[in-house]
Amino acid sequence: MSEPLWNLTDFLDATGGEMLGEPGEAISGISIDSRTLQPGEAFVAIKGDRFDGHDFVGTALEAGASLALVAAERLDDLPTDGRYVVVEDPLEALRQLGVAARARTEARIVAITGSVGKTGTKEALRLCLERSGKVHASVASFNNHWGVPLTLARMPADTEFGVFEIGMNHAGEITPLVQMVRPHTAIITTVQPVHLEFFGSVEKIAKAKAEIFSGLEPGGVAILNKDNAQFDLLSFLATAAGVAKVKTFGEKADADTVLEKSSQQVGGSSVQARILGQEITYKIGAPGHHHVKNSLAVLTAVVELGGDLALAGLALSEMHAPKGRGEVTTLQTPGGFIDLVDESYNANPASMRAALAVLGETPVKRPGRRIAVIGDMLELGADTDALHAALAEPLEDAGIDLVLCAGAHMHALWEVLPKAMRGIYSDEASGLEETLLADVRPGDVIMIKGSLGTRMGPLVEALKREFPPADETEAA
Repeated sequence: MSEPLWNLTDFLDATGGEMLGEPGEAISGISIDSRTLQPGEAFVAIKGDRFDGHDFVGTALEAGASLALVAAERLDDLPTDGRYVVVEDPLEALRQLGVAARARTEARIVAITGSVGKTGTKEALRLCLERSGKVHASVASFNNHWGVPLTLARMPADTEFGVFEIGMNHAGEITPLVQMVRPHTAIITTVQPVHLEFFGSVEKIAKAKAEIFSGLEPGGVAILNKDNAQFDLLSFLATAAGVAKVKTFGEKADADTVLEKSSQQVGGSSVQARILGQEITYKIGAPGHHHVKNSLAVLTAVVELGGDLALAGLALSEMHAPKGRGEVTTLQTPGGFIDLVDESYNANPASMRAALAVLGETPVKRPGRRIAVIGDMLELGADTDALHAALAEPLEDAGIDLVLCAGAHMHALWEVLPKAMRGIYSDEASGLEETLLADVRPGDVIMIKGSLGTRMGPLVEALKREFPPADETEAA
């Protein structure tokens, strides 16, 4: 029988809570969602923007929660026969539980931030380090003020490698998170014009990302992208923060980890690189040059954390782009097949250019076309329309045949697109659906991307409903 994640005594010590009722002695996990809670897990009643976890405490207890971590001021609203640990603020108690989880482990820890590529890099590190030991990593994009402490609190004591993604929309958000995580290695994938609405300049974004250095353990290493325009500033800020060691990756010959050669294939890449002086050839199971670049950071971190480089290189072939972040699905149409690239989770100028480059690299069987279905990129500030219009160049460079645009800001791009490239424009993403479904032809490769608020995801689902995925058709 496996050890519980927490025992009740340690849980109480960490949270500083008071016990009411009869909480379970063994706590198998930590949950903040009563819908997915498993019997034996502790339910943490967090108050969010839309929901208050206290409203679901009864459901969680009925589902078999070992206990509910709740606020004292809400006790009168809760079932009187419940199993509770009572605190002033459940989110703060979760943070303290995360701090205690970090303190009790001897795991080697890596933290990742950056304007783009955080989640893909985190998943690649998870894959690579699993070949060398027991890994605990963030699920989905749990990278904010509740996601990071939740991931820490879920980390078993016998973890050997911890992988944490840390995000931010505003200055000052990374510092408290990284000081909980206390990584031995910190990666900044790249700094790009993302969330400009809140920062005003790319340099200010770089300074906010550099907050990750404030939590590095003594003797820790920062891994930086030498090809990025903000490298000199980041390197200076690392030194100013007292970082003992800075390692670089990129395509420049003087980087510590260098990309020597890469070639794109359908659904992936072959790579030849020198990782901190060691030559290695490997394959990546997800398409796009951005994955190639980030793999350099991943393998550098594996070496710095004491993992096996050769096994890590082999593991990258198993990497696949997740839903909304480059997942490729082949769909069956009446006359043949089309490939759907789902990039609908989010968008900014850097990730949009990367996605368009991947689309341009994807082989197309004529009369099929490369079709970009793109929606507004949000939170870009005063230069929003200019940044949208600037996408005309990467669209042409990638050889995109047809562009469908959605959103008020995308109109700036629509106005400068060559007429031959124009498919349809709509103020709302939903306005593209009828034309998109009617115009599909065998051999098409369709990439759908936009900021989450632009609601491009339903277009992905509409295509899958109209044209079933090929693997489902074969199974039937």
